[in-house]
Amino acid sequence: MSTTDAILAGIKEMVLPELAVLRQEQAEIKASVMLTNKRLDDVNTHLVDQSRRIDAVREELGGRIDAIREELGGRLDTLSVRLDDTNKRMDGLQANLVAGFDKNNERMDRLHNDLIARNDETNRAISRLYEVIVRREELQEMAHRLRLLEEKMAELEKRVAA
Repeated sequence: MSTTDAILAGIKEMVLPELAVLRQEQAEIKASVMLTNKRLDDVNTHLVDQSRRIDAVREELGGRIDAIREELGGRLDTLSVRLDDTNKRMDGLQANLVAGFDKNNERMDRLHNDLIARNDETNRAISRLYEVIVRREELQEMAHRLRLLEEKMAELEKRVAA
């Protein structure tokens, strides 16, 4: 055996078992990669299916949302009209109330003026009555003084005559 054959035999003994291990590991890695690729394909298929379902749900919900928007828009328009009508009625009621308050104020002013006039008339009557009472008292006092003077005159006439 020659040295090259011996070196070749030594290398074969060292390298061939390692090559066999590497080939086996490469085969295992290939199998693992194939399984991983299969799983990725399954996941991609599942994701595509989920994406289709999400798109279908999105379309359905979009249609429902649009229908709800239209319905709510109509309801809001109706509500806006009703609110406008209510505001008009409230404005009318406010005008009626203001007119009623004005009428009541006018009536109260007339009543106030009437009461003041009556009070003034009553005060004048009381003043006249007081004047009459004072004059009557003055008249009675004068009549009393006149009687006293007449009595004194009668006494003086008696004295003069006697």
